[in-house]
Amino acid sequence: MDTIAQRPGKSAHAAEPTDGPITLDELKMAYRCPGTPLEALRYDITPTGLHYQVVHFEIPSTNETDWSLRIGGHVKRPVSLRLADLGAWEERTQPVTLECAGNGRALLSPRPVSAAWLGGGVSTASWSGVRLREVLASAGPRDGAVEVAFSGTDEGIQGGERQVYARSLPLDVAMGPDALLAYRMNGEPLPPQHGYPLRLVVPGWYGMASVKWLDRIEVLQRPFEGFQNSVAYRYQSDADDPGWPVREMRVKSLMWLPSTVEFLSERRVLEAGPTTIIGRAWSGHGPVVKVEVAVDGVWRPARLHAPDGHAATTAWQSWSFEWQADPGDHELRCRATDASGDIQPIEPPWNYQGMGNNAVQRLQVEVR
Repeated sequence: MDTIAQRPGKSAHAAEPTDGPITLDELKMAYRCPGTPLEALRYDITPTGLHYQVVHFEIPSTNETDWSLRIGGHVKRPVSLRLADLGAWEERTQPVTLECAGNGRALLSPRPVSAAWLGGGVSTASWSGVRLREVLASAGPRDGAVEVAFSGTDEGIQGGERQVYARSLPLDVAMGPDALLAYRMNGEPLPPQHGYPLRLVVPGWYGMASVKWLDRIEVLQRPFEGFQNSVAYRYQSDADDPGWPVREMRVKSLMWLPSTVEFLSERRVLEAGPTTIIGRAWSGHGPVVKVEVAVDGVWRPARLHAPDGHAATTAWQSWSFEWQADPGDHELRCRATDASGDIQPIEPPWNYQGMGNNAVQRLQVEVR
């Protein structure tokens, strides 16, 4: 597997953060990286057509008859598998919440210039496939292995380098109970934009770890130094700061309420009276244990609904809040707390690449 070492001054982005208007380049990225609309929070499982997507370069054209998954590196038995070969392992289906690490980047000031996500870069699908650890075990990782690198068939240029998209996981995460090699999404074969014919799905980690269009796995004796690990997806204070890697999802929540939406501004209008606010909350650091809602700055507890079965550890949790909406203009906020004690901040945490913004959501509502 080709690797790209970080060099001084190397940046994942071509432009410095700005407070200026959204650029044409950002609009082009939004075209190939659409988000999930807020009203999709009504669904426990996001319909496939509403699931957010990120395409770094271009969607590759993959012919299943020519495709194979190669597993090699520091292993006892290099393996090459066809899609049908994965039927040798027990199929597993589980709901998994994925969030783009840059979700909320456009709300930062100054704004890092990249995919200008607001809040729609998060969804939950039902993924079907086989456990990664069982497939890795068939190749037999040798003593001394520390990481597992994954690469897809999508390729392009980033940071001035021609590359395939590749990421790694620590060996203990790759051999954990929940990571999947997924070939179905919501009961159907993977759509082209979501990684057909095979992708990695890593619960609890930001979506960049779930490599799509997967065709190669390499077990490594030293940390992976590819571009997407060593340059992109890092918390940095500036372009020269090596920073530290983006990994597990920070605690976060979103809400939606039945209302009339204005076409251009998306201003929300509803009639006075009782209304139910619904939401979702998630974290890569343990289950969410509390959600609160503030109406005009006054915080009150929301009702957190118990998750079903395996979703308790891999998917978002639903919650609701009963609001007696009085006439006037109101600001609604929501915040979650996870089992590790982390709480969503009121103000967004800034970093050079715009990663991991988990600040509280704010909704402006006019009640008539």
